Amino acid sequence: MEFQKDNTFFTGRLKSMGFALQGAIKLLTTEHSVMVQSSVCVLLIIAGIYFDITMTEWLCQTLVIGLVISVEGLNTAVEKIADFIHPNYHEKIGFIKDIAAGSVFFAAMTAIAIVLMIYIPKFL
Repeated sequence: MEFQKDNTFFTGRLKSMGFALQGAIKLLTTEHSVMVQSSVCVLLIIAGIYFDITMTEWLCQTLVIGLVISVEGLNTAVEKIADFIHPNYHEKIGFIKDIAAGSVFFAAMTAIAIVLMIYIPKFL
């Protein structure tokens, strides 16, 4: 069966949102790193409620949570494509995958810095 793109505005957008939701569910249920990051997300939400963080702190925390999980999703997609194209080890594929993982590192370090700026003063 051949894929038929739905070009109508409303139903096409609904179908796109459905595919995006399916992708998010696949990401959350199959990727261990995203499972860990989601667990940290829940802990940060609980901490935010407990410490009664400000609206600005909520905005920053929400932004970095979304940033890390989004970049992790892109990293996973790059890795899956690379493994599909070249299942065996290849130096150039390894280089590409390392760069994708490096982007997750930068997002995670940014998130850690922001979370520390929010919560360290709460403990002092």
